[in-house]
Amino acid sequence: MRDMSDDHRHVQEFFTARAAGWDRRFPDDGPAYAAAVAELGLRAGDRVLDAGCGTGRALPPLRAAVGPTGIVLGVDLTPAMLTEAARAGRDRAGLLLLADVTALPLRSRSLDAVFAAGLIAHLPRPEENLRELARVVRPGGTLALFHPIGRSALAARQGRRLTPDDLRAEPNLRPLLAGSGWRMTSYTDEETRFLALAVR
Repeated sequence: MRDMSDDHRHVQEFFTARAAGWDRRFPDDGPAYAAAVAELGLRAGDRVLDAGCGTGRALPPLRAAVGPTGIVLGVDLTPAMLTEAARAGRDRAGLLLLADVTALPLRSRSLDAVFAAGLIAHLPRPEENLRELARVVRPGGTLALFHPIGRSALAARQGRRLTPDDLRAEPNLRPLLAGSGWRMTSYTDEETRFLALAVR
């Protein structure tokens, strides 16, 4: 069994090295984030978590969706990413928490939805970790697994080939979610975005 602290250290090192230039590398992703948030079906007053929020690009559209009475939390493992989120003023849209999405400091069933951009590839134990996201969401609540480009485009960007064991492939993701307390309700994998929606 892998040591969780090694997993966390690797993820932190990866994102710490990239935090300062992250938003400049992907300056046009804002509309894709807003469109994905719109598909979560949030209502005024809802409580939503951005899991692995990074520089917080989803926080403003999440705040707009839940309104002033809603609760928006952004959780990330990497202090440098949260620093960049605050520097960009996104801490005004939601509360930033330095925490591990695999062991959230939140009560069970306390949220209406979870938004997770680019998270699944960084989860050390995906089924167990997705179950932790399910724990904090009420029955009937929703999960969005999002990436602003599709699987093929992402693989090309990273200089790798798509393989049948890719976690985000629909035949792999659907049973993974089902085993973690989620039921996938839609799956989109296009050049310009990846979005899987699930219900608790």
